[in-house]
Amino acid sequence: MSDPNRVPEWMEKREYTLLGAIPFVVIHILGIGGAFFVEWTTAAVVTCIVSYVVRLWAVTAGYHRYFSHRTFKTGRVFQFILAFLAQTSIQKGVLWWASHHRRHHKYSDLEGDMHSPVRDGFWFSHMGWLFVKGADETEYDRVKDLSRYPELVWLNEHHLVPPIVLGVICFVTMGAPGLFIGFFLSSVLVWHGTFTINSLSHVFGKRRFETTDDSRNNWLLAIVTLGEGWHNNHHRFQASTRQGFYWWEFDITFYVLKVLSALGLVWDLRPVPEKILAEGRAADTDRKAGRTPATVKGTEPPAQPALDPAA
Repeated sequence: MSDPNRVPEWMEKREYTLLGAIPFVVIHILGIGGAFFVEWTTAAVVTCIVSYVVRLWAVTAGYHRYFSHRTFKTGRVFQFILAFLAQTSIQKGVLWWASHHRRHHKYSDLEGDMHSPVRDGFWFSHMGWLFVKGADETEYDRVKDLSRYPELVWLNEHHLVPPIVLGVICFVTMGAPGLFIGFFLSSVLVWHGTFTINSLSHVFGKRRFETTDDSRNNWLLAIVTLGEGWHNNHHRFQASTRQGFYWWEFDITFYVLKVLSALGLVWDLRPVPEKILAEGRAADTDRKAGRTPATVKGTEPPAQPALDPAA
């Protein structure tokens, strides 16, 4: 069994594999190039937009806030639905995604972080790390709370099933425009929307909280990614369901989760502690007044609540 506290050998060697890049390149060709050779029907365009929003929401609410951080609870059926929807984004399996993201938080911008733009630059953090030999391995030691569900393990091992199902539905119902625009082009957009958080949100934006990494808040990325752009907030207190800590910080992922909570599909959405909110307000006030905030870089972030098993 691997040691989750050491840097994996594949990260140290950084040997690239062409085989891993081929599907990535092909889908870009089909999505961007193919879109020039089919009719841009209203149905295909609407499907492209809706598919982007729904699948990106499934990534942000499912892969990220639920499976990686367990910031809310849900039942086993809706847990499976979240995983299935997120996997239609063609971002590998649910356990793979969660295990890698938990590694990122443990070593954020340090040795062991597989996509730090601070250490490795834009291109590697945006997508280059995906093509390193070994990057497709799931770190099961990091997701023991999830791997006890056989249906999630099955989805993780058959991660292409959900996107194939979606692609077939798009083709059968709308023909070539549905496949190339509604599915492939939308998939490319979802990929790069997700990847901007890895490559840009530790470089561009404002730092409200002096965390131990270089995470930043970026309002534009928050719009593009349905609320994930409040990345400095998130790294200050990753156990919160909402990442836009204050009312003026756009976080559509959280708004949808609030609606689902009212419907009883999810529950126990974890709030931002008042202590953290007060710290953020004080930091904003200090910066507006030209003063150095009371917090200093290098201080340890607050203890995060332990991960709970799904209900």
